[in-house]
Amino acid sequence: MVYRYESEEDAFEDPEPGSDLDVLGAGPPPPAGPSPSRFPAPSLPRPNQLVLPSTQPPPPARVSAPIAAPRSQVYTSAQPVETPARRSGGRLWQVLVGGAAVLVLLALCGLGAAALLADRDPAPQPTPTYQPDAAASAPAQRQDLDSRDTDQAPLTAKELFPGKELKLADGQAAYQVLKTQSSGSCAVAATDEVANLLTLLGCNQAVRATLRSPGGDHLITTGLFNLTDKVSAERARDRIRQILDDRRGRFRGLTAGTDTDALTSAPARVGWQVRGHYLAYALVVRADGTAVRSGDTKIREILFDMIEVHLSRGVLQRRAETGTAEQPTPAPTQGSGSQNGSGDDELPGD
Repeated sequence: MVYRYESEEDAFEDPEPGSDLDVLGAGPPPPAGPSPSRFPAPSLPRPNQLVLPSTQPPPPARVSAPIAAPRSQVYTSAQPVETPARRSGGRLWQVLVGGAAVLVLLALCGLGAAALLADRDPAPQPTPTYQPDAAASAPAQRQDLDSRDTDQAPLTAKELFPGKELKLADGQAAYQVLKTQSSGSCAVAATDEVANLLTLLGCNQAVRATLRSPGGDHLITTGLFNLTDKVSAERARDRIRQILDDRRGRFRGLTAGTDTDALTSAPARVGWQVRGHYLAYALVVRADGTAVRSGDTKIREILFDMIEVHLSRGVLQRRAETGTAEQPTPAPTQGSGSQNGSGDDELPGD
């Protein structure tokens, strides 16, 4: 059965015999196909369109005369049938909803993965900035002064007293260097049991000088004894006080002309200190040969200048900084006392 569009404007009755419409039927039978119409036939329905079969029997055929093609009819069901457009719209909506759900799920998965990577990755390191060569800028390693095994360079008079004047600080008056001496025998700088003690403990060098104080009122002999190691230097330090107190030995002053004889004849004030394997000492007398008072602050200043400032912080510090030791020597230890410069080596009381 062929279907076409039908409306009220296209409705007509069967032609009466003898009418104009009937003449059309007098000729040969019409060709197979849809009957002519005043309206163009619409496109045929899609094959998947659901069409219900007709429940009415076809009209009876007329035998007496040829008849026009029967009116075509469109059959519909009593309830709306799902059309392709409706099904397409529903499927499109489902696709959109499903796609949105998939996108949301992927976004959540991406956020979770990013959080895991952020927790797993280490914190970003700052970009290193240019640094100068550490080897070129680092100071030289320190010389170990605790033993002659690690501090083998011998002392020299020029190292201890490089010029004719010794200026310890800016704005401070300089000491005048009158004479220097370097000897491989420590006995030249001490007498009796002090000399024997130094020799027994391995002293192989005595480097000293005689100086005049800035005001000219005092004469000083000061220098270093080079002992085997720190232990031997500390033993010498501890024993010297007892020897001086018992008047069984003394430090010698170094004369530098007739006007310096007080260094060997006048009562003296002495001080000593250990740093590494060195024993630093100083002997101070009044230039006029008079007795030294125990509370003389000027002499104390001179002892501090010679032993602590010049020899320890100056000479030995420079020696420590030019070597290869890894650690500095501990803080130096010191002592002081007084001695008599006369031939019998008697000691005046402090």
